[in-house]
Amino acid sequence: MRTLVLGANGRLGSNVVTAALDRGWEVRGTVRSEPDTAPVPLDRLDVRDGDRAAALLDDHAPDAVVNCTAMVDVDGCETEPERAHAVNAEAPGVLASACADREISFVHVSTDYVFDGRDGAPYDESAEPNPLQVYGESKLAGERAVRESDADALVGRLSFVYGTHGFTGELTGFPVWVRDRLAAGESVPLFTDQHVTPSRAGQAASTLMDLADAGERGLFHVAGRSCLTPYEFGHLLAERMGVDPGLVEEGAMDDIDREAPRPRDTCLDVSRLESALGRPQPTTEEDLAAIGDALEPGETADDGS
Repeated sequence: MRTLVLGANGRLGSNVVTAALDRGWEVRGTVRSEPDTAPVPLDRLDVRDGDRAAALLDDHAPDAVVNCTAMVDVDGCETEPERAHAVNAEAPGVLASACADREISFVHVSTDYVFDGRDGAPYDESAEPNPLQVYGESKLAGERAVRESDADALVGRLSFVYGTHGFTGELTGFPVWVRDRLAAGESVPLFTDQHVTPSRAGQAASTLMDLADAGERGLFHVAGRSCLTPYEFGHLLAERMGVDPGLVEEGAMDDIDREAPRPRDTCLDVSRLESALGRPQPTTEEDLAAIGDALEPGETADDGS
């Protein structure tokens, strides 16, 4: 299968590239700027440039396009709403339409932040979205634009994405800060009043490719099975590293002044995904075991997202 990965150097995109290569697929990618190393040919693309995107589709004639591009800075989206909507909402719709016109399968990545977090129970795919901030609003608009442009598109919602970079193997995301503070013997204040379903980037990428390979379409929640707080996540990291979990201290979301509000409980129900693939999603403990070597203190890579 010829696959084009948009945003190929990001935390998720690099893992999608790796997952596709592992299947023996022919892979190309697009990036905003060239990475130091990459295992596939890359083209420059600003996803807001629909004409350039269409030209790449015509040049490379992929069987599938996986859109991992996004403006993911939640507070940045709040201060730059026009850019957020251009990247997260308008561009995905244009891309999906261009793929539909060419009979190219389209896979799009969204977020748990389309929910307000007030229901207090895991959200399944039928739950009504109600985003609290521009980031969630723009991502929800992107979902809808994709599905309006291409009814056969596959949309995966992820939550609290972390993991190793697909090209470098270096740790990215939330665990980096926690790991480095714990290794230095410093305390780590983490929220006890927020609940998420962490998504390890490598596992999520493989799952998305499994869904695409199986011909699945529509909306799927793609996350781990564990619903936990960042504080609980920090304890698991400390245990995996073999350091004193007492360094992980209780904190609250209101302790930090941020531009954009965050939902307090966006745990995702992954039952539909598990049924479609016929297997359970991993727990956070299992996902951390899969990247155990990366939890050793050291240099970290820019995730490129």
